[in-house]
Amino acid sequence: MPRFIKKYKEKVGLPPGTLIHLGRDRSTESKITLFDYSEKDIREAEITNVEDCFPFRDTATVTWINVDGVHQTDVIETLGTHFGIHPLVLSDIVNTRQRPKVEDYDDYLFVVLKMIYHVNHANQPGNDTDRNHTDSKSDINSGTRHNGEITAEQVSLIIGPNYVISFQETPEDIFDPIRNRLRSSSGRIRKKGADYLAYALIDTIVDNYFVILETQGEKVEDLEVELLKNPTESTMLAIHSLKRDMISLRRSVWPLREVTGFLERGESKLIHKTTRIYLRDVYDHTIQVIDNIETSRDILSGMLDIYLSTLSNRTNSVMKVLTIIATIFMPLTFIAGVYGMNFDNMPELHWYWGYPLVLLLMTGIAGSMLLFFRKKKWI
Repeated sequence: MPRFIKKYKEKVGLPPGTLIHLGRDRSTESKITLFDYSEKDIREAEITNVEDCFPFRDTATVTWINVDGVHQTDVIETLGTHFGIHPLVLSDIVNTRQRPKVEDYDDYLFVVLKMIYHVNHANQPGNDTDRNHTDSKSDINSGTRHNGEITAEQVSLIIGPNYVISFQETPEDIFDPIRNRLRSSSGRIRKKGADYLAYALIDTIVDNYFVILETQGEKVEDLEVELLKNPTESTMLAIHSLKRDMISLRRSVWPLREVTGFLERGESKLIHKTTRIYLRDVYDHTIQVIDNIETSRDILSGMLDIYLSTLSNRTNSVMKVLTIIATIFMPLTFIAGVYGMNFDNMPELHWYWGYPLVLLLMTGIAGSMLLFFRKKKWI
């Protein structure tokens, strides 16, 4: 967070719409891929010059332009200028600290989403972060589960009449199933327009939340077992870590309800009636994700209370044992103290059976107290 706050200072006093990248620092160049398709034909290409995208603004086909890497602001500005994207929208695209939202500009829709994935703890600066980062997201497609932290990446969508432009922070993503459907012409995606393509992208992001929640749910179940058997300090740290992840998930998913609600209500002319039915399903999935997150947060809060109660009970058990021992030895200590004064006029000091009788008395007192404590069920 501090590095983003530091970069925000660079925008102070600048004109609105000034493009300053706020996000992960990257040294590689932005990558642009293009899918242009109709029901019968499809063209797939990797664009090396941003100007090559210009002819696809007004075509009879549907075009999907995907930009990986928003750190090159000149590329974003050139592309945005040709497609008539407002400078404030371009500023939000390169500022990856946006919350999920949707904005209607009549000619196009601007949608911001958060793509969630696990990243391994080994991804530290200087450890080939980009490679590990992309491997983590590729493993999501293959169903591999990670024990790393949850990371959110901003995905921005520009939805036009016949095109969708997506902007991502890193090259890899979870959209490979959509690309495969486009290539194989399976399902409705090649028969529908740009609004259906946008739905497919949003639906994939939302469905991936269930994968993340499933992994988090397994962690919660493991922690519950550990909490009941042998809770340790690491258990508490794990609970706090999961609570932090759930807060991050909630921050990324909660505003998404407004986004999907706006799209499925059909308040934009760019969303056709036939697509709104599918968007309604995405809205339902979003509500399910939010409910699952809230449930997990409540469970984790309860687990933290259980841990603190268990710790308190364990301390009380120790204190009870120590108190019982101290209580038993109090009268014994009193007797030992009395006969340790060694006054000359203490006749018990000169009795032949005095020492055995005192030991027997002390044993009887200790045994009576133990029987009393057991009768009271204190031990």
